[in-house]
Amino acid sequence: MPKTADISSSEPRLSGSGLPDPSRWKALVFIALAQLMVVLDATIVNIALPTAQQDLGISDANRQWVITAYALAFGGLLLFGGRIADLWGRRRTFIVGLLGFAAASALGGAATGEAMMLGARALQGVFGALLAPAALSLLAVMFTDAKERAKAFGIYGAIAGGGGAVGLILGGFLTEYLNWRWTFYVNIPFAIVAAVGAYLVIREPAGARNRSPLDIPGVVLSTLGLVALVYGFTRAESAGWSDGLTVGMFVASVVLLAAFVATEAKVKSPLLPLRVLTERNRGGVYLSLGLAIIAMFGLFLFLTFYLQVVKGYSPVMTGFAFLPMIAGMITGSTQIGARLMTRVAPRLLMGPGFVMAAIGMLLLTQLEIDSSYAGLILPAQLMLGLGMGTAFMPAMSLSTHGVNPADAGVASAMVNTSQQVGGAIGTALLNTIAASATTSYIASHAAGARDPKLLELQGMVHGFSSAIWWAVGILAVAAAIAFTLINSGRPGAGPVAAGSGEGAGADDEIKVPVIAH
Repeated sequence: MPKTADISSSEPRLSGSGLPDPSRWKALVFIALAQLMVVLDATIVNIALPTAQQDLGISDANRQWVITAYALAFGGLLLFGGRIADLWGRRRTFIVGLLGFAAASALGGAATGEAMMLGARALQGVFGALLAPAALSLLAVMFTDAKERAKAFGIYGAIAGGGGAVGLILGGFLTEYLNWRWTFYVNIPFAIVAAVGAYLVIREPAGARNRSPLDIPGVVLSTLGLVALVYGFTRAESAGWSDGLTVGMFVASVVLLAAFVATEAKVKSPLLPLRVLTERNRGGVYLSLGLAIIAMFGLFLFLTFYLQVVKGYSPVMTGFAFLPMIAGMITGSTQIGARLMTRVAPRLLMGPGFVMAAIGMLLLTQLEIDSSYAGLILPAQLMLGLGMGTAFMPAMSLSTHGVNPADAGVASAMVNTSQQVGGAIGTALLNTIAASATTSYIASHAAGARDPKLLELQGMVHGFSSAIWWAVGILAVAAAIAFTLINSGRPGAGPVAAGSGEGAGADDEIKVPVIAH
């Protein structure tokens, strides 16, 4: 039977031939390296923060801004960064993002005071918002064959899921044996190698850009709305949920994001075409992935404190204690997700994956001061890693599957946005729940306590287990969303939606069955 071609395919081609770009697997190495750098940076600084705070004289009140400045810039500008990638070219945006991130990291490592450190962190967030969606959308337009796409997204999903835990290990090593400044400097070789490799290897497919005019009102409303949302949650962690500014930020966020949606429905060339969100599979991915990240980020925080404060682990030992979760994520992503993605529907990987992660999380509700690492934490981490790795893989692929190539950048940005906003919400929400449970436990047991230090540790562990119950519930909701909203068949095994790339809209999509690859 003759081959039926997708007449507007976004698959990279050699000039004058019908063959795929032979350098796409080399390109994946540099894209994965860049993604690892961005994900590492979300956690690597956490371990170095106490030392950096002391060296630079950062006050306790402003300490959180080292984390918050990065999260606000990154989360707030992701949609804009995704649209810039579609407009300006993903390869060019990717390289600029990498070099800018390296420069901002050098500034952070050389920081001599609080203002310089906070400025460097904000700049890292700005360039990360350019880099992250460009990386994922390059994968989306370079790998269109179903089996190859499964392998590529398996690797990417494992890095996206496990990179945070790798950051804890690397952060522990650098802080303990070198200096906190190296948690910034370490980004520079990553970025330079990835940028040079991208320049030499990546050849973006022709006709995949979206040259429509930039939606300035959309940029302003989405950026302000997301910044208000992320800041509302980070402020709630320190000032409380009833604080006037916290409430004001949430109200402002709702108003701004509602105005953003209304604007996107009316303008001719929207920043975020609503068709990207309203397609139920992609909407289900963004929602379930965001919820899963809420649960995971809270857990990273609790386990780090539990192992270091309660168990007395060093930073390096703490990092190594997370290795089973990384191993589980890599196995789930590359051995389970990638192998089954072309055979079963994504919801049959995502739903069970989130259920398995919820069961692993459920084990951790049994945490006590004298809990055994091998008997409780190790099996829980393996289940969490396997479940999340299996779910992340099809989620990353489905988030851009069938999207108009001209919208690939902004669709990729939505995945990153759900992760960044989910991370900010998870850290603030679960930490607040844990803190209030700890306070009430200590208050109710103070009368009969003989050892105040022991009571404090018991209260802390009680707070962690209380918050982890919430994380179990959140993962259960993520699984329910995956089972009900995601109804797609095997990615890459059916009609592929593709556009001309020149600002094509939903009506311009051409759906041609690919009979053979």
